[in-house]
Amino acid sequence: MKYQPLAIADVVLMTPQVFGDERGFFMETFRQNEFEAHCGNYSFVQDNHSKSRRGILRGLHYQLKQPQGKLVRVTQGRVFDVAVDLRRDSPTFGDWVGVELNDENRQMLWVPPGFAHGFYVLSETAEFSYKCTDYYAPDDEYSLRFDDPTLAIKWPFDGEPQLSDKDRRGLALADCPTYD
Repeated sequence: MKYQPLAIADVVLMTPQVFGDERGFFMETFRQNEFEAHCGNYSFVQDNHSKSRRGILRGLHYQLKQPQGKLVRVTQGRVFDVAVDLRRDSPTFGDWVGVELNDENRQMLWVPPGFAHGFYVLSETAEFSYKCTDYYAPDDEYSLRFDDPTLAIKWPFDGEPQLSDKDRRGLALADCPTYD
């Protein structure tokens, strides 16, 4: 596995080594000791899998009292994946990083606790899989506005994104509770 810290150093792009032939391919998607060496001492307690259609935007979500680190990947299709630093004491507070994750590059993104996370579907459909360091707590979930001008995220939109009601009601960064 190749580990590449991004512009926000705590967010890490992971590229697996893929072994393939006419029968198909094999890749290791996670190894605890290497992950800890490159990303920190985290344990995962929950795995999630979703499927979405082109133009769907999910996020930007985070939990405040039970912050979740997320190791995300796309098993089918293409998405533009975004992490926003919400740690007030961080020199990159309010900054974002975005990468395309897809079933061809097979890359994964480590989004540590303290970040809002979201993705926009670029293909007809996309299946998105992720491991979480804490359990989903619906009463602790927040949604940061995807289009907050303070963030100025350069989403690769093709038309108007489709949002859930929760994400339509997302808060601007100035109004969001953040991590101390």
